[in-house]
Amino acid sequence: MTAMRQIDKIIVHCSAGSQNNTAADIVAYHTRPVSKGGRGWSVPGYHYIIEADGKTVSTVAEDRISNGCKGHNATAINVCYTGGVDTTKKDLPPMDNRTSAQKAALLRLLRELRRRYPRARICGHRDLAPKACPSFDAKTEYKDL
Repeated sequence: MTAMRQIDKIIVHCSAGSQNNTAADIVAYHTRPVSKGGRGWSVPGYHYIIEADGKTVSTVAEDRISNGCKGHNATAINVCYTGGVDTTKKDLPPMDNRTSAQKAALLRLLRELRRRYPRARICGHRDLAPKACPSFDAKTEYKDL
């Protein structure tokens, strides 16, 4: 039996790609060899991915470490929603384009994770690294959970 990890952070991410991407697309990109255009990771970046229609997909068991935020993964649950950038512009600038279904699903998931990990703080990837991910201030939006 595996010992449960000590979780002190729930980190919110955006996929920084199209909202049409599925969880399977993101997992495939993360685990595809670099030589074939992927990241070459042995484990995907997120424990959960929320698709545009609000479907929440578990991609990594919570007792395993995912690759969401370098230096913080050992004690974090990483949650991602598809989108987060303006795909109509070449440089893909950050844009909070969460659908209402994604907002509702993310809120439900974060509430459930806070019940399981009451000491964990909710923050965005951008609160821990110089990134625009996610494309909104998760720390402020979910401060009351």
